[in-house]
Amino acid sequence: MTASTLLVAVALAQTAAPAPQPPAAPRPPARTEAAPPVLTLDEALAEARTRNLDIQQAEARLAQAKQISWKAWSYYLPQISAGGTYTRNETEAAVPTAYFIRDAGADQGPPASAANGAPTPYFLLPSSSDLATIQKRDQLAAQVQVNQAILAPALWPAIANAYAAERVVALNVENARREVLYGVTQVYYGAASLKQAVSVTERQLALTRERERDARVRYQAGTTPKVALLRAEIDRAQSEQDLKRAQNAFLTSKVSLATLLDHAGEFDVEIPPTPLPPPGALPELEAAALRDRPDVQAAAKGLDLAEGQRNGIYYQYAPSLGAFGRIQWANISGFTGKETAWALGLGVSWNIFDGGLREANLREASARVVEAEAAKRASDARALEEVRRSRLDLESALANKAKAQERVTLARENQQITAVSYKAGAGTYLETTDAVESLRQAELGLVTDTLGADLAAIRLLKAVGSFRDPHP
Repeated sequence: MTASTLLVAVALAQTAAPAPQPPAAPRPPARTEAAPPVLTLDEALAEARTRNLDIQQAEARLAQAKQISWKAWSYYLPQISAGGTYTRNETEAAVPTAYFIRDAGADQGPPASAANGAPTPYFLLPSSSDLATIQKRDQLAAQVQVNQAILAPALWPAIANAYAAERVVALNVENARREVLYGVTQVYYGAASLKQAVSVTERQLALTRERERDARVRYQAGTTPKVALLRAEIDRAQSEQDLKRAQNAFLTSKVSLATLLDHAGEFDVEIPPTPLPPPGALPELEAAALRDRPDVQAAAKGLDLAEGQRNGIYYQYAPSLGAFGRIQWANISGFTGKETAWALGLGVSWNIFDGGLREANLREASARVVEAEAAKRASDARALEEVRRSRLDLESALANKAKAQERVTLARENQQITAVSYKAGAGTYLETTDAVESLRQAELGLVTDTLGADLAAIRLLKAVGSFRDPHP
């Protein structure tokens, strides 16, 4: 070993192991900020289910849709109405309640005519002072009426279609909920990967600082030119910039996650478990997608709804039968001598010709059935395509992750060898720089490929309709 090499080794040893110092006076503990609480993936999904604004809007639409069947039934349930009036008349009118017939001894009335008949000697004479009021000055009246549909064929399919419409909305809301949870899961895994990238960049910064320290010692010992120290300082500055960029990217991902969760406080994320893809061969996964996916179920139910609406138009050609009951009260008795009166009855309604409206509605409904059939076939085809593509993406992602792990192992071993050689004076600074950069790229590549494999597994879970949580 040359004298210069020995000098550098001694300087490095002195830098790495400083001489012991006398114990310093005890200092009060420094104030440290408490670490933010860790928000797990399960907790994030639980918050999304209850606090995500998109899910709240979807659930509000579902609550609105649940009233469709109530509205349909309301036409078949009894209809009760009540009303009252107050009238102020100009004059009050009354007539006697009983009369005598008297012979006047001479013909009374106008001359004979076709309208009035022949004059007679008889006339009416009130027999009592009791009067029947037929119009009061202050007149009150009230009425209660009940209508009940007995046979209403047009309402039968309308009620069934209302339940089908509610089911379609419920499936669409469930699909929207799963999409939101899928998005939250993606953002969470992305934030966790960026957190890992920050750790990788921190390790790279530690290595570049160590190499800068070695380069400064060598430069001060006169065994290396200043350009090597400048290169080490440039690498250290670049690593610090990379770390700041990685930290900001991580913070940005947490802002996106907080927005999705409507989360106001500070939080940290953890590395979530690796999601397990759904088991089974491709035909089993395709069958599960057609059976379990809410968007596929909604398309199938939409076809049933379109057919039910078309069939409901045929029932509009049938007559309807209904019953009614009415009770009235007034503060005058009139000619009946009673202040109350009631009536019961039946009513039949049959729309024989409506100007061709039903025929036009029937043609429109038939076109909607064709549209719903095409939408169902498109939904099935889209689901099968997503399953096949997601399965292939998962296979590629797992292969990439395996190769990335192999690259990290080789790059770490290469970095350790070059670091030892450089410290011993057998290696160059350029070799250590390349080794550190290769290790950084390999570790970042592993983080990226691991994220890709996790997201591919989650995407396959979503494609087959079994996505609830990213792990069992």
